[in-house]
Amino acid sequence: MAISKTIYAISGPTASGKTALGVELALRVGGEVINFDSVQIYKGIEIATAKPTVEEMRDVPHHLINYVEPSVNYTAADWARDAAKAIEVIESRSKTVVLVGGTGFYLRTLRQPLFDSPPTDPILREKFREIHRDKGSAYLHSMLAEVDPELAENLGENDHVRVIRGLEVFHQTGKRMSDVQLDRANAPEFASRIKLFVLSPPRDELYARINARTEQHFANGLIDEVKQLRESGVRDDTNALGAHAYRRVCEYLRGERDLESAIELSKQNVRNYAKRQFTWFRSESDAVWLEGFGTNEGLVHEILAHSS
Repeated sequence: MAISKTIYAISGPTASGKTALGVELALRVGGEVINFDSVQIYKGIEIATAKPTVEEMRDVPHHLINYVEPSVNYTAADWARDAAKAIEVIESRSKTVVLVGGTGFYLRTLRQPLFDSPPTDPILREKFREIHRDKGSAYLHSMLAEVDPELAENLGENDHVRVIRGLEVFHQTGKRMSDVQLDRANAPEFASRIKLFVLSPPRDELYARINARTEQHFANGLIDEVKQLRESGVRDDTNALGAHAYRRVCEYLRGERDLESAIELSKQNVRNYAKRQFTWFRSESDAVWLEGFGTNEGLVHEILAHSS
């Protein structure tokens, strides 16, 4: 069978079964998987990430999972650079690329490269982190609104990682990120070959799965995992510990909320994240929507039919 030049991207909300579908598709087309989940990138961040197990991978090679240390603030631009290299390697072996994940910003950055931003200034970053710790997310967000109101309007108050990055870019270059983001590099050759498929399971069932899975994460030792990460030197304000349940556990360990509140707010945060994922992928005009969960029969056939 000739190897298709199509690059498949399988996405959808959290807990929708992307991994199962991506692996099944890879087995069918002779493919290898590249992860585009921003938390599965990190080593040691395990319990609440839904990383595929060895059994779930079914001998399909996976790339960019357990890839960087949790102390590293790995960015979408970093991922796009490394994913492009992985695509080149996989296709050099005449294999088909299957991108699997739910971080839409990663995928968009791969298809539409970001501007050439300045490297991180660790002293400046620490200054803004201290402001965040001392005065909170709302104050930090107001600082960004003063220098780059357009960017601030598009970022929530709690998205402190991107808020800090916006402040860094302005203070390092004197330019607003909302302006320089328009100065993107040319899209790579393979961008036009990426076919995006997005799972759309029933909302009620999806939210029930999210609630049950979140409870299971806490039962499986999520708090101990976060304790060990913090003891190893991973800071609460890193990207790795910024994911929903991890953030709430950090608050619990700092004495800012009780355990019941940490669990219930984690559920709510993940459900809200799933809603935002739906909204994000609706803005991708070329997305093909697949009804149901990733384990549903016939979805691989539907994907291949759309790609022929």
